Amino acid sequence: MTAHGEQQPGQRPAPGPRRRRGHRDRHGRGLRGRLVPATVPVARTKAEIFDDLVLDTVEGLERNHAKELAGVEFAVEDVPPELNVYDSDVLEDGAVPLARLLPGRPGRHGLPPRIVLYRRPLEFRAMDRDDLADLVHDVILEQVANLLGVDPDDLT
Repeated sequence: MTAHGEQQPGQRPAPGPRRRRGHRDRHGRGLRGRLVPATVPVARTKAEIFDDLVLDTVEGLERNHAKELAGVEFAVEDVPPELNVYDSDVLEDGAVPLARLLPGRPGRHGLPPRIVLYRRPLEFRAMDRDDLADLVHDVILEQVANLLGVDPDDLT
């Protein structure tokens, strides 16, 4: 380049400021960004809804029976494990497990009691969300009653 900013033959032009194109993906299919506007609530998955139903029931029980349920863990699994024979700690509907009570082991390195609910079998048996909420509530009550050695009606 000369002093007056002219380009000499055979030289490339000096690089100028880069222009930034719009936020498009590399294939040119559209703008990147949120798929759902910020004002619209995002849809929740079935697993998230199920977890909320379990939490609602457990929180209600813990309000009334905090001392008895202090060390109890509650868990949700999608499907029950493959076992040929289920123990008496498994709540079944026919041959399909709905929940399992693992009593725990006392001691220094012991495991706390744990109640596991199986989401898919419970969802399959419910007609709608209200029916699922009732079913989850009943199953948790039955498992907690089994753990505490009381009648499920005494927990409500």
